[in-house]
Amino acid sequence: MAKKEKKKTTTRKKTKKHLVIVESPAKAATIKRYLGKGYEVKASVGHVIDLPKSKLGIDIENNFKLQLITIKGKGSIVKELKAAAKKADTVFLAPDPDREGEAIAQHISDVINSPEKVYRILFNEITKKAVNEAINNPRKIDTNKVEAQQARRALDRLVGYKISPLLWAKVRRGLSAGRVQSVAMRILVDREKEIKAFDPKEYWSIKCLLATVDGKDFEAKLHHIDGKKFEIGNETDAKGAVDGIKKEPLKVASVTLKDKKRNPVAPFITSTLQQAASQRFRFNARRTMGIAQALYEGKEVEGKETTGLITYMRTDSTRVADEALAEVRGYIEEKIGKDFLPDKPNTYKSKKSAQDAHEAVRPTSVARTPESIKGFLKPEEFKLYDLIWKRFVASQMMPAINTVLTVDIGAGRYTLRASGSNLKFEGFLKVYGDEESSKKDDEKIIPPLEEGHDIKLGEITPNQHFTQPPPRFSEATLIRELEEKGIGRPSTYAAIMHTIQNRDYAESIERRLHPTELGTMITELLEKHFPTIMDIEFTAHMEEDLDLVEEGKKDWHILLKEFYEPFSKALEAAEKNMVKQEQKTDEKCDKCGSDMIIKFGRFGKFMACTAYPECKTTKPLAKDGTTPMEPEVTGDKCPTCGADMVLKFGRFGKFIACSKYPDCKTTKAITLGIKCPKKCGGEVVERKTKKKRNFYGCENYPKCDFVSWEKPVDEECPTCKNPFLVYGKSKNEDVTVLRCPLKECDFKKEVPKENTDSE
Repeated sequence: MAKKEKKKTTTRKKTKKHLVIVESPAKAATIKRYLGKGYEVKASVGHVIDLPKSKLGIDIENNFKLQLITIKGKGSIVKELKAAAKKADTVFLAPDPDREGEAIAQHISDVINSPEKVYRILFNEITKKAVNEAINNPRKIDTNKVEAQQARRALDRLVGYKISPLLWAKVRRGLSAGRVQSVAMRILVDREKEIKAFDPKEYWSIKCLLATVDGKDFEAKLHHIDGKKFEIGNETDAKGAVDGIKKEPLKVASVTLKDKKRNPVAPFITSTLQQAASQRFRFNARRTMGIAQALYEGKEVEGKETTGLITYMRTDSTRVADEALAEVRGYIEEKIGKDFLPDKPNTYKSKKSAQDAHEAVRPTSVARTPESIKGFLKPEEFKLYDLIWKRFVASQMMPAINTVLTVDIGAGRYTLRASGSNLKFEGFLKVYGDEESSKKDDEKIIPPLEEGHDIKLGEITPNQHFTQPPPRFSEATLIRELEEKGIGRPSTYAAIMHTIQNRDYAESIERRLHPTELGTMITELLEKHFPTIMDIEFTAHMEEDLDLVEEGKKDWHILLKEFYEPFSKALEAAEKNMVKQEQKTDEKCDKCGSDMIIKFGRFGKFMACTAYPECKTTKPLAKDGTTPMEPEVTGDKCPTCGADMVLKFGRFGKFIACSKYPDCKTTKAITLGIKCPKKCGGEVVERKTKKKRNFYGCENYPKCDFVSWEKPVDEECPTCKNPFLVYGKSKNEDVTVLRCPLKECDFKKEVPKENTDSE
């Protein structure tokens, strides 16, 4: 009885309550499934506090103290997190494993205001194992990382908040400057200047069609003259070389056969992932990171619980965890073959500034092959996962080996060379294709030849060429340039690309970034008045200083002081010396008689009334940039009021409008003169998306929904009788492809590029 009485009075041990706070609701849902009872998971939805939008928010006189406030709209989230933290015995802060994430963790901790029960946890992938390991190995918040993020935030705010109002006053309202975005724009503008200043040089090549004695044809090119590299710069010299070769007997001078290794490429980091996705799928940087975020946060695959499919995607390190290396090597040996597995793991160098605590972007499990989960992913998610998976597996495989054949043919003082290659061993190419990592050599067929063999000369063709200017940057190549110069960090690249285009400082035309007139003018103004801010080396050095802050080797207050003292002097001088970007004219306003001036707008220069905002009259400028453009009468009459219709220029290009505007607002699109393929009675017009990508559609939209990304041509398909063809692209730079747009029809033909304007 005594024992029973004792049993009744025994109290059960209280179960501890734990709160885990992450950034995104999607991540919270995934992690919630991994943790057992006693764990509550909530999302902060990014930052909860930040600098105020309405003022600088930095107390410069008080050692650059940041005046952080709750972000508008986040009050309810903060309240919810505080309430949940109050009930919990332990709070685990699990934002992303980078500076930004560390700062978010610190801000949440400050809001909760219970430092004794707050811990920071890190995981590079959202898998059950990784999350549980992080829970079992908590640490304190890294204040050095937080200070590095604070320093970057303060630097960006100082530049943006101090220079932008100056641009508003001197150019127009709504403009902005950014510490890193402005340097990115300088790179674009400098390249544009190089292109405009480029002086093309003429040069010639000589191509020969040769044959063996028994009639087997092959091609060769003139390679040396008198045993040296040559340069033929005009038609006369090219003709002289052709005549010289024709006079000489041709014999095989040497035959060289050797193997050439092609090493596998490193697993992805942020920048190389963005570049590869751009090259292969035409994804812009922002889209790539959005898809990668979804793969990182988790998908429900194979009917199982949601799991993260890739490791953290904002990284500049090529390091791979030992466990992942063991798994991928086991997979290669078992599924691909022992011949494809190196004796020891391949290692790759990261940049000096890389955050080696991070890993490369890789699949969380190699066993989760792309094909096995294809049905659970959106098409774009599958494309990116497939790319990441293949790149990672290939990075741990043997090199590919090409057998390269080089044949030199002597013709007196001239040496012709024929070369080709065959793939001897696939190596990593068995998994990772040849589009980005390994462009195939031309696999030209060369017949068996031996030294001393006589060769017959067939057709010999001199070809004129001109040197080309450096190409404009695409998003992918600009990101690579920024990375190579040490400007920005993985987490900033996509935002930079978006900002410079969203602000209309650059526009993407055929996937190449062109600085706009406005972007060029702003860049030149900043270069003149803020040369240090716009200096590439200075910006790269600032990134190194931020790294030193993160390493605890530099005080962030000192960094800001070193930056701000010369910056404030430059700002003061610019306020006095920067000239207002408007130009007086002799024109008078048609509406109110006031003077007209030339100003800068979102889409370049225009003429505006000085009585603005009372009078909002504006006029486009003629090509001389100083006189108003006279509207071109089209010959058509307005269907609404009978007035002349005139050609005008708007935000999305040319269009036709009534000359009585604004009294009559009738407009009409300019068509290509091609009847709509859907036979609705309309014609095809060129349009632009919100992101300024060209496409083609029916003028009767939305009544008619015909659209095409490729430019239509008013020519019937000879195979299937489709009423139009479209311009495609060709690997041959001198031609373009004209093809049928219907998937079930494979008709196509090549036409000379100069006869098309599809570009």
